[in-house]
Amino acid sequence: MAVKFHLPGLRYNYPLNMLFLSLLRKHPEYFREGVEIASFFGEFPVSLWNGGRFSGGDQCDAGFIRSVIKSINAQGVPIRYTYTNPLLTEAELEDPYCNFCMREADNGMNQVLVFSPLLEQYIREKYPRFPICSSTCKEIKDIRVLRRELEKDYALVVLDYNLNGRLDVLESLEHKEKCELLVNAVCVPNCPRRGEHYRNIAQNQRIVLRNRKLPPDKQVPIIPWSCEWGNNTCVYKVQDFETVISPDDIWKVYVPMGFENFKIEGRTANLFSLIETYCFYMIRPEMAGEVRILLLNNLVNSRVLVVNKPKPGKWP
Repeated sequence: MAVKFHLPGLRYNYPLNMLFLSLLRKHPEYFREGVEIASFFGEFPVSLWNGGRFSGGDQCDAGFIRSVIKSINAQGVPIRYTYTNPLLTEAELEDPYCNFCMREADNGMNQVLVFSPLLEQYIREKYPRFPICSSTCKEIKDIRVLRRELEKDYALVVLDYNLNGRLDVLESLEHKEKCELLVNAVCVPNCPRRGEHYRNIAQNQRIVLRNRKLPPDKQVPIIPWSCEWGNNTCVYKVQDFETVISPDDIWKVYVPMGFENFKIEGRTANLFSLIETYCFYMIRPEMAGEVRILLLNNLVNSRVLVVNKPKPGKWP
């Protein structure tokens, strides 16, 4: 029985993800039955094609991008670009940075998650070796539309999180092996502003990239975002949402039903919160405390986390 998890982050979460992958290889006894790490998803910020999460103004250099792709692929794990910007224009398909990232990962192993039909067609024509996945950003709630989506040439289709609790619908789907379930969505069920948030992220990425070429006094402020529906970023705060899938649900309900791909949200999550989420979903409950400390100690020792000691004082 394979229970495949897709983990967030190619930039900020990269050290934790690689550490977690190493832990799985060296100590499988810490993990729940059948856990596999099936991909690391995200972007090398700031990517104009990116969607779903806004990663600020940072941008990676060529050496880092090559190194990360090589290191992850060497472990037999694909990267999956989240190129789900809903506002892309035809001119933006030629973005040099995004095309560089595509070329560096173009080995037949890595994947790309899409939203825009324009970008999907462009990738299929220019980078035909990339398996393409359909994004949850499409917000497909109509079951007839979803069934048609599953018949298309997609490696995986990430379902809208609002379908998670509709077990009768999920049971009726064909191609369950192509379905990926988002287990810990922090949005409230049926959030009416989810699509608007994706568009805000797309607009702010354009602003950030333009600002990189402008002097400080000419830069444009990003468009602020706040949501009256809240921002629950901790795995323990969303447990009452009907859209959240618990670990017990995964193993007792969804896997027996035929689903095997599960996505963990958290590309921009606090590192401590992400450790909690990983342990909650993938580590055996009786081992969670030990693994949590092990992960934190390793991140401190590698200086990903820096714990400063108090400065010495004088007395009297």
